Amino acid sequence: MRSLYTVNEAANLKMCWDLKNFNEDWAILLRSKVFRGRKVISHHIFSSIWSSVKSEMNNITDNCRWIIGNGENINFCLDTWLDKPVASILNFPDTFHTSLTATVSDYIQNSFWHISQSVSDSYPTLYNLVMQITLPKFPKEDKLIWESSSTGNLSLKEAFLFKYSVGQNISWAKDVWSPDIPPSKSLMTWRLMHNKLPTDDNMALRGCNLPSMCSSCHAFGETAFHLFFECSFAQKLWSWLASLLNKPLLFNSLADIWAILDNSWTPQCKVVVQACIVNLLNIIWYRRKNIRFQDKIVDWRTSINLIISKVSLSGNLTSKTAASNMLEFTILKACKVNIKPPRPSLIKEVIWAPPLSSWVKVNIDGASIPTRAVAGGIFRNFEGVCLGGFSQFLGDANALHAELIAAMNAIEVAALMGFSNVWLESDSQLVILAFKSNTVVPWGLRNRWENCIHITHKMRFCVSQIYREGNICADSLANFGLSLSSLDLFWFDIIPDFVRREYNRNRLGMPNFRFVTFSLLLMN
Repeated sequence: MRSLYTVNEAANLKMCWDLKNFNEDWAILLRSKVFRGRKVISHHIFSSIWSSVKSEMNNITDNCRWIIGNGENINFCLDTWLDKPVASILNFPDTFHTSLTATVSDYIQNSFWHISQSVSDSYPTLYNLVMQITLPKFPKEDKLIWESSSTGNLSLKEAFLFKYSVGQNISWAKDVWSPDIPPSKSLMTWRLMHNKLPTDDNMALRGCNLPSMCSSCHAFGETAFHLFFECSFAQKLWSWLASLLNKPLLFNSLADIWAILDNSWTPQCKVVVQACIVNLLNIIWYRRKNIRFQDKIVDWRTSINLIISKVSLSGNLTSKTAASNMLEFTILKACKVNIKPPRPSLIKEVIWAPPLSSWVKVNIDGASIPTRAVAGGIFRNFEGVCLGGFSQFLGDANALHAELIAAMNAIEVAALMGFSNVWLESDSQLVILAFKSNTVVPWGLRNRWENCIHITHKMRFCVSQIYREGNICADSLANFGLSLSSLDLFWFDIIPDFVRREYNRNRLGMPNFRFVTFSLLLMN
């Protein structure tokens, strides 16, 4: 359950963001009342909105930065448009801040940085940082973005995550719940794992001190661990499950139960084993209530049959599949579950297609492993002849960054080489979506991406998606980037030897084959 206090704080943070960024009438009116230049008023005004959001203004200031457009709204020294304000980088005293009035637009001419020689000589570190910032090549307004959001916008979800203090990471949390198990059964198990069931020991902790005795074995006081694991009735049920799974079950704590699911079960069998555990715990608690409140005793054999009937329902209704394994076959049949074999894979023929006459086709790919990302691409004409290719080592970046940088490299190189008809092909669906909406593009790449889109408007340009089996040439060029140490673009004038075999297969129209499982077929 989410804390209402945290939700309220998140809503105030979101409203403060809207106040600073939106151009709706209420935001414009309130800004005119509370903003005095770069600062906000310190005196009280009669406004329910301002009273709620003013405490969040520092959070907005500390966690935002600017994406440069025309630079007219950004103070060069005091606003955060680099990783830190320029005044902080150069350690300017606070007493100087009032005289620092230059805007970023003062250092831009014709969409290029215009830094005087004296400044670059005096502050070479600052100069290098500034020159890494991409400027838009078309008229655009400055934009304030929320740094921790990939899109740059502060949503209510992002605001809640900012305010929410992350609790402990519970390893078994996802094992308790399953769409194939009734929530009422999982809820009882969840309460047990959090020690919230009204067993005698828990009632005593809450001030209800009564004589305690286990209702099943009548030999010991009732505690949660004794009732579910040490009682003679519980041990018979666990022994049945151990014989079913053909493995010994020893528990020293409640959390040890879920180690059973750590085996490499196939999906359907895992659902069955998970349902066995959840229903076994529920039957123990159900029997305890029947004895105490209705004076009815349920035999352990009857209890096992009840477990099997409930597990059978979960196992037969699930859409997950099993595999050919003798142990799992035994488990599923003992629980009266019909085995669902996996659907056979479909074989798709994937052939690289050359472009039309006078067109140039560029296949791109990006890849990422921990701390290392690469990008690559290959240009070919309508005869499949290689016109050049590139590889680039990107340093620490994720897969989306790598794919997008590969696309931007391809567009920029195509423009430099004077190609007017360009067909870009990628095996990443996100790259295709990015051409339709730049919200997919992380804010750190946004200016460069929009510059590339602006370039494509000056040429005949199209994009398409291909399976990775038809994109092996670009993939090989991208992987070559792992051997590079420089972040500069590495250009190939001729096809390299490590790509030649697949390159010749593409030219001859020879196919590769893709094995598509049913789940992938549904996604496509």
